[in-house]
Amino acid sequence: MSPPQKLIIDTDPGQDDAVAILLALASPELDLLGITTVAGNVPLSLTQENARKICDLAGRQDMPVFAGADRPLARNLVTAEHVHGRTGLDGPELPDPVTPLQDRHAVDFLIETLRQEEAGSVTIAPVGPLTNIAMALRQAPDIAPRIGQIVLMGGGCFEGGNITPAAEFNIYVDPEAAAEVFAARIPIVMMPLDVTHKALTTTVRTQAIRGIGTRTAMAVADMLEFFERFDEEKYGSDGGPLHDPCTIAWMLRPDLFAGRQCNVEIETGSDLTMGMTVIDWWQVTDRPHNAFVVGDIDSDGFFDLVTERLARLP
Repeated sequence: MSPPQKLIIDTDPGQDDAVAILLALASPELDLLGITTVAGNVPLSLTQENARKICDLAGRQDMPVFAGADRPLARNLVTAEHVHGRTGLDGPELPDPVTPLQDRHAVDFLIETLRQEEAGSVTIAPVGPLTNIAMALRQAPDIAPRIGQIVLMGGGCFEGGNITPAAEFNIYVDPEAAAEVFAARIPIVMMPLDVTHKALTTTVRTQAIRGIGTRTAMAVADMLEFFERFDEEKYGSDGGPLHDPCTIAWMLRPDLFAGRQCNVEIETGSDLTMGMTVIDWWQVTDRPHNAFVVGDIDSDGFFDLVTERLARLP
């Protein structure tokens, strides 16, 4: 049996971020080294608190959680309380966190960890704006070749955007950071809206999670039922897209996904299309490939995996 994959989750929880963290914590194939938080869905004061609440929920108060950037590199913060609620984790009633917040800044943790661990051994899974990752690359360019891969949730191709007609939220919040990360010549796996919009929390799927009956599963079901109401109204779908856990599921079961190598450029200069991920899906340019862009998912297999793993938690 191969040793577990070393992983850092960079996150702005968010109900779907919470499920991504829980999926990683429930999976022995992964060695979660730490959780870094960033401002995004809600301000940093809430995202770092939410990450710690999730660790508490999973009985992992030992997990190091770090607070990172409280604003994008070059613009004002845009948040998404209209989707995630006032706290970012609206739905269940979660107590104040016991898991401590580490003293170190998230960017320092990223740099130090990537320098300490064997080159190529650490995957970073950013499921929020890419501010912390870009700041780490700016401060320590030597870490870029040491990152095994970045598996991120962000962007859109044929699905367009979910915060503007052209832009997906995570990229839109800090397009400059995204542009720097995509230009850094690090292996990237990209989970855009094209794939996450196929991973819908239908009533049956949410009921299967609730049916596990554990503390964690009940809280997740409460989160999903709150979270999905926005997308059900917006898209007229049965359930909402479970975006962020696709990154962790890829690490566990890449056979559940399909995609192709593409060039991805980030728009940073246009008011109309700010934060757009310009994905050369049809290879119409000679720009070099810089990301494996995922376009399809076995959604039943994905939810089977999520449900099976959540059942392992308290």
